[in-house]
Amino acid sequence: MLEQSAEKVFASIMGAYQISARITDNVTYCGEWIDREPQMDRGIFHLISSGKCRVEANYLPEAITLGAGDLIVFPRGRAHTLCQVLRNGVEVPADTAMLCGEFTSQGGKRNAVLDSLPDYFVVRDPEESGHFRALGEMMAAQSSQSLFGNQLVLNKLADSLLVLAIRSHVVKDLPRQGLLAALNDPRLSRALAAMHDDPGRNWSIADLAEAALLSRTAFCEHFSAVLGVAPMQYLTEWRMAEAVRLLRDPNQSVARIAERLGYQTEAAFRRAFKRVQGFAPGKVRQEA
Repeated sequence: MLEQSAEKVFASIMGAYQISARITDNVTYCGEWIDREPQMDRGIFHLISSGKCRVEANYLPEAITLGAGDLIVFPRGRAHTLCQVLRNGVEVPADTAMLCGEFTSQGGKRNAVLDSLPDYFVVRDPEESGHFRALGEMMAAQSSQSLFGNQLVLNKLADSLLVLAIRSHVVKDLPRQGLLAALNDPRLSRALAAMHDDPGRNWSIADLAEAALLSRTAFCEHFSAVLGVAPMQYLTEWRMAEAVRLLRDPNQSVARIAERLGYQTEAAFRRAFKRVQGFAPGKVRQEA
């Protein structure tokens, strides 16, 4: 189980980057079938409602067979093929139903959680004590009805499904690098929690090393090795992710956001924002 500091960082990341999922299809295949999914610019997932499904891709060590209640997630939307399950080269006669969906992140160019995930991961229903099957049945029932607000309900359930999937993956197969790996390291999670709690503070390496209970040199080396970026670069990227969230609030002026995130002038904030995100704060305002 993650420490409380890690739980806080995970919650703040999910809130700032606003990872949102939506159901795009509720399909049933029968007989001989194949569905080739192209490379997408967003995350993709498939939840098997009933029957079985075979997943193939050239980057998979071997084909994956999924059963009812199983979920496969492609965080970077990599191309893959879905098809019927064969047994000894013979088609298994059974219908396969699945919910297909996609998810996006709105926190800027990089998302530290999604970047920590592999190209694909599978969550098996028994590992979740039937939670995925129950959630899938609820989603399938919703998708078959024409009720007011139906798509909104489906998307909220898909959000929950995605968080459950990420949590299950972290517990079962903890990444060795990236944010999710850092959250399982008590020293790094304490430093991350400090940054996330107060991103506008004038942090120094000494302050963060003290939070991690490490020397400055050991902290910098360990942080960079696990997260792949230097502590101050991570802090800047986190500030800019928070900035995207705050800029969507019309009651927050750019000057106020700059001050809140530790920038002495609005101009300095705008330069940092464009350097990290690749576009000006005004673009977020317009989209919001």
